[in-house]
Parts: sequence; structure tokens; C-alpha cells
Amino acid sequence: MKKCAFITGASGGIGSEIALRLARDGFEIAACYHSDEEGAKALDSALSDMGVKHKIYKADVSDYKNIKSIFADATDYFGGVSVLVNNAGIAQQKLFTDITEDDFDLLTAVNFKGVFNCCKFAVPHMIHEKSGKIINISSMWGVCGASCETVYSATKAAVIGLTKALARELAPSNIQVNCIAPGAIDTKMNDNLSAEEKAAFANEIPMGRFGMPEEIAGIVSFLAGGDSDYITAQVITADGGLT
Repeated sequence: MKKCAFITGASGGIGSEIALRLARDGFEIAACYHSDEEGAKALDSALSDMGVKHKIYKADVSDYKNIKSIFADATDYFGGVSVLVNNAGIAQQKLFTDITEDDFDLLTAVNFKGVFNCCKFAVPHMIHEKSGKIINISSMWGVCGASCETVYSATKAAVIGLTKALARELAPSNIQVNCIAPGAIDTKMNDNLSAEEKAAFANEIPMGRFGMPEEIAGIVSFLAGGDSDYITAQVITADGGLT
């Protein structure tokens, strides 16, 4: 019986690569997106071409009731979620003195509460099956912090804390919970940077380049597979040596 992987933020550069990689690994795919209709349609078409059983959900990960409903549907359609990849997230660059309460609430709702919501509804099935993988996508800034990205960094640090604590709680049920902390990845999230700014940033990275979405997807593939069954509560930083 095939297993289902549930990926949030699946219409973006990293999320779509994760969904496609896990589909190639033999998983059925439940993919969530929030607003990128074009990206969602492209992913739907690619998965259809691969002949993979899948379903695309339009969802707000910060909405508890919305996520509860989607997981109920995914459980009915796929028979349960075996792998959860919490990839959805938003970024913001502002001086701390310019951050508003609305900014804070939005970033924490999507980047942290969204992870909580999805874990909340994925975990019961995993406990019942005594098997499961949860892979949270944080950021290198959650490890070391970034100037002008204070709240973003804090939410990504919170994801790391949740990962480590939940991993220990779920270990007796043979559920592994790990975290990936990407560095600068070549996605639309960095489109706010000019070519000159990107080049200057790349020069600060020991490997001299931005990472690629498929490289993050490869780490997810490893953590979702059987070779990682004894790995839990870990943070894998994939940043070309920057931190």
C-alpha cells in the first residue's frame, strides 16, 4: 500500500520540488497552497503526467478549522498521512522599530501556528500506525538570527524548538521529527533582491552560490525514507557553509 505525503506551501519553488521528488520516491501526494494558482496548476499537471495519485488543496495553514477539514478529507482520500512536510512560510524585511502588530501576527500565524496546526492533525494517525515522518522547513536565520528579519527569525527558531520537543515526545511511537534550515535558495522569495545584491550575497557564501530547490527536496527525500529511521530531533542546515 502506497503512503501519502502531505506538503504545505507546495506551489512555490521549494514546495513543488519537494512534492515532485516525493512523488518520484513512490508517495501519493496531498499538496497545499495558499494563493499561487498558477504554481498549483503547474504542480497538478506535473503530478498528473507522472500518473501519481494526488490532490491539491487551497488552504490557509494558519486557520485551525480549515486545516482540520483538509486533513479529514486527506485521511478519507488517501487513508491517512504518513509524511508531513511543513514548508509553508512567509518572509519580511523590516527594521524592528517599523514592525507592526499586524506584521507580527501574520508572520507568527503562518510560520509557526501553521506548523502547529498541521502537526496537530497529522500526529494522531501516525501514533495509531506507530510510524510517521514530520519534516519542518525552518531557516538558517532561525539558527543564528538576521538583522531586519527579527520576527521572521523568531518564528523559524520557534519551529526548531517545536521540532526538538515533539521529536522526543513522539519517539516512543516510532515517529521521527526533523527540521531543515535552508540558507539562500534560488526561489521567488529572493526576487526582491537585485542582481547586484544577489551576487554580493553569493560572494559571502563559502560555496559561492545560492542553493537550488531540488537540493532541499533531496534532503526531504532522505528524511522521508527508511534510511533515516534512527534520526530524529535534528536540524540540518543547508546553507553552503554560510553559518
